[in-house]
Amino acid sequence: MNYRHAFHAGNHADVLKHVVLLGLLDALLRKEAPFFVLDTHAGRGRYLLKGEAAGRTGEATTGILPLLGLQDPPPLLARYLRAVAADNPVDALLVYPGSPLLTAQAMRAQDRLAACELQPEEAAALKALFASDPRVAVHARDGYDAVHALLPPRVDGTRIARGLVLVDPPYEAQDEEYPRVARAVREALERWPQATCAVWYPIKQRRSLQPFFRKLEGLPARSVLLTELLVRPDDSPLRLNGSGMAIVNPPWKLDEAIAPVLPVLGDKLGERGTSTRLEWLKRDEG
Repeated sequence: MNYRHAFHAGNHADVLKHVVLLGLLDALLRKEAPFFVLDTHAGRGRYLLKGEAAGRTGEATTGILPLLGLQDPPPLLARYLRAVAADNPVDALLVYPGSPLLTAQAMRAQDRLAACELQPEEAAALKALFASDPRVAVHARDGYDAVHALLPPRVDGTRIARGLVLVDPPYEAQDEEYPRVARAVREALERWPQATCAVWYPIKQRRSLQPFFRKLEGLPARSVLLTELLVRPDDSPLRLNGSGMAIVNPPWKLDEAIAPVLPVLGDKLGERGTSTRLEWLKRDEG
């Protein structure tokens, strides 16, 4: 696997993914009981925006950077911007926090995170980042295998009822990745039915995602919510034209928190032909 997220840190896909992630974490934080998060493809946790990789591509210039200084953003977008700012000096954006760091920042003493990363260099950086945080366990292993090994979660022999499985693979071989994602989410739900599962997916041509969506519809889940941001029309299979998050068993009113954010992201990050989507793929009417 050759993928390195450092080249894409803070881009439009990260913005959408992390806005949704924080919305999910905020829902978990509404109750005092502990929660558990499994991040299957965690990366290194923190990225230097002026580093060689991110500096070479400059993708943050069409992602997080246009959102800085935004006046009166919707509450969930404001939450995201505060979380990014918390890892930086005042009035400067030097680093971009990845999903495990954003999760750890939000967690309380009773909550737990298992962050999995297969690439040795990235896993070593992740372990160093959380070396002094007893709430976070870093696993240098395949994240899909971790679904079987770590779920349902237990801390000191006590099962944790609530939580989130975040699946954010690189999709280097998409024909292989989508079936693996669907199998992993199915197993996660079978082992931990109370969990919410959030899956990030790239959009090059949306019509190619239909088989994946059909698999999501067939999951043993109450509901599935799709949220997408296309920064340009999806008429090129060679470019990342946008991305989406499929949220399986989303918490109550998550869609209402996301809805006002999407038009702002489309306006600030999109090119000509941008579009957004917030749609129930499957909905519990009970």
